[in-house]
Amino acid sequence: MMVADMKRLEQAARVSMSGFQDAEPPPAPRSSHLALRLGAIALFAAMALTAAWQLF
Repeated sequence: MMVADMKRLEQAARVSMSGFQDAEPPPAPRSSHLALRLGAIALFAAMALTAAWQLF
């Protein structure tokens, strides 16, 4: 098989696989991770304050 034939086969494979690659979800934005982290910290702080209030 010649190099030109191999390149054409590789290009055809990439074109045929492009529909499958588009099905992947885009990466999540970083801001959502920040919001989740801040929410978890706020929840932990509220639980700590509630526990401290019950002790005193």
